[in-house]
Parts: sequence; structure tokens; C-alpha cells
Amino acid sequence: MPRLPFSHWLPEYKTPGTIRADLLAGLTGAVVVLPQGIAFAMLAGMPPQYGLYAAMVPCLIAALFGSSRLMVTGPANAISLTTMALIAPLATPESAEYVGLVLTLSFLIGLIQITLGFSGVGKWVQKVPHSVIVGFTVGAAILIMNSQIGTVTGFAIPRGISPHETVYELYMALRQNSWHPEVMGLVIATILIIVIWRPLNRWFPGMLVAVIIGSLIALYIESLYPELTPFKRVSSIPGPIPAFSLPHLDMNTLNQLFGATLIMALLASTEAMAIARAMAIKTKDTFNANQEFIGQGLANIAGSFFSAYPSSGSFNRSGVNLSAGAKTPLSAISAALFLVIILTFVGPLAKYLPYPVIGALLLVVAWNLIDPKEIRNEFHHGIKEWLPMVITFIGTVTISLEWAILAGIFASILCHHLYKAKKSH
Repeated sequence: MPRLPFSHWLPEYKTPGTIRADLLAGLTGAVVVLPQGIAFAMLAGMPPQYGLYAAMVPCLIAALFGSSRLMVTGPANAISLTTMALIAPLATPESAEYVGLVLTLSFLIGLIQITLGFSGVGKWVQKVPHSVIVGFTVGAAILIMNSQIGTVTGFAIPRGISPHETVYELYMALRQNSWHPEVMGLVIATILIIVIWRPLNRWFPGMLVAVIIGSLIALYIESLYPELTPFKRVSSIPGPIPAFSLPHLDMNTLNQLFGATLIMALLASTEAMAIARAMAIKTKDTFNANQEFIGQGLANIAGSFFSAYPSSGSFNRSGVNLSAGAKTPLSAISAALFLVIILTFVGPLAKYLPYPVIGALLLVVAWNLIDPKEIRNEFHHGIKEWLPMVITFIGTVTISLEWAILAGIFASILCHHLYKAKKSH
């Protein structure tokens, strides 16, 4: 495959209906990412606009230079969570220092991905055991829920603490009887809207409906009970065009981000490869792992100069793109452009969006990450599969994410080696 893969799909626009299908799919994708982008930015510890900016330039560049025709690149749940987990110990979330570190992280991840792609060894990242990915995904779902406990209960619980510390903080808050029924009521209402609307998602995304109705419910509660403390809300989106940004490449910053860069490059690449392969199988398309690494690397490097935190393939948006009838990468390119247009008109309305509504969206995202069928399959394949999954899961919720994944990979190699040794005897 050439280094300019889009040359392959340009002739397809001679086929009637292709451009129309891609533009409609792109518009759908832009609408879907509105609530998700803000939610994922919050999960990553970034100001809300950065989640939307991560859905612009990286999405466009990956579509042009990646191998996958239908995968959509941008903010993703596991990547957002991992960003928060790795960078929160180094700086205060949402602070200027934190934002600077995260944007530099995007640049460094992109460098590693491009190096892997051009060296021809990118395909080996595909070989991270599926059991490890399943264990990490379930652990990530628990951590996402953990990160939102304070938001969805109204209790003053610090962000970035471990699940067992969250349980203790929640216990202490409950002992003080500082209940916030209005917050929990708004969260429950938002979740119910998403669940009830699910059969209609094909026509209009339930998450966006939940954001609109949830915000109206919050205004109604505040007007009905003026004595209550107003809901904490998202700050206004500064503008639809990402601000130019520069990565900090001094030695101190590079030393701080060394470990985070390695683990994030592995995670972002593994997630993108998994989605791209799945899309290729569904559409009976060819897939080039090294070309996808180059596309993802260019997307992260370009994104670091346009206020985008680390991006990867998005399970949700890629699925929506496929379902909406997309034919070529033009759908992802148009999604990025449509998002700019939409933000021009609705960006100022972000200040009406309550944090509990966003917290509810993230609870639903986390719940949807857990796939009982996949977990059962790993157990059915024997100890060589379920043990690495369990070790990765336990490590994800108890220790640092990089060590959890490395422990899972090591356990998988050891289990398979012992299994082969046992069979040979």
C-alpha cells in the first residue's frame, strides 16, 4: 500500500451515491461526538473543549493517511481514562501545566507510532493477547465508574484516587448525611432517557437527546427549588476552531512523560488496530497494520499542534459510521468539518450542560464496555486465557495501568509456554 492511501479511494466517487452516503454518515458522526467529546475530555482531566478538538484534526489526518476506510479516530474512553491516570500525579487536572503535559504526550505518542509504522514492526502490537485487552477493558470500565462517583452523587470526592480510596471517601460522606438527592435524581433521569431512547438511536443519538433533556430537567429543578445549590456546569466552549499549541520538548518534560508515553502508545495503537481490523473484516476490506500506525502517528502529532489530547480509534463512532452507510474515509473527514460548523452555533450553549448529566453519560459508556460474552469466552478457553485476563483486570484497578498490562502480557506468555510444554510431554 502506498504512503498516500487515499489515492485508492478517490476513484470511487464516480459511483453514484457514494459522496452523499459519506456526507450523511459524517453529519451523524459529528452529532454523536458532541456529548461524547465533552464527556471524554472530563474523563481525561481536560477542559471540555479539548475533547471536541480531539475529534477534529486527528480525525481528518487519520482518515487521509491510515489504512482503515471506516474507522473514526478521535477521543476514546480507555485512552481518556489512561491519560487522567498517568498525568494526574504530575499536575492538577484542567490546569495549564496539565494541559501542556497532555498535548506533549500526544506528540510523543505520534512519534512512536510513526516509528513503528515505518520500521515495519507495527504489526507486532496487534499480537497483544486478546485476554489482556478484555481484562484491561473491564478494569477501565470500573475505573471510569470510579472517576464519576463524586460527580453523580454530589459528594466532594477527589478525582484521580483509587477505587478503594473512593469507597472510603464515599463512606465518610454518607456518615455525614450530606445527601444530594437532586444530583442523583438528575443522573438517574439521564440514564433512563438513554435506555428508553435506545431503539431510536438509528435516527438520532440517544446520548444527545439525554444531554438536551437532562439540561432542561436541571433548569426545572433549579427553578422549582431555588434554595438548592445550582448544579455545577461545563464552562463555555471558547470557539469552534482549535487553538494552535506547541508541545514542550525540554528534558524535564520528556523525563516526566517517558513511562506514560510508552504505555499510551501501546494502548492507543492496540485499540486502533483492533477496531481497524474489525472494520476490515465486516466490510471484507484489506488492512495494512504499518500504514495504520503511520496514520495514527500523524494524527497524534498533528493533533498536538491543534489542542488535541491523545486520540485513537473510537469503538462508538466507528460503529455509528458503519451503520450510517459510510463508504470511504470521506465520512470521517466530513465529520470533522461538520463538527466545526455545528460548534459555531451550539458552542455557546455548553454553559447550560450540568456535570451530573455528563457523569451519567460516562456511567453508560463504562457499562457498555463490559462484554459478558467476551469474558465467558476467555474462561471457556482455559487457564491460559482467563488467568492473564484476571491478572490484567486486578492490576488495572489496583496498580498503575502500565504495570497491569505488562503483568497481563507476561502472564499470557508464561501460560502459553507452560501449556505448550505440557502438551509436548
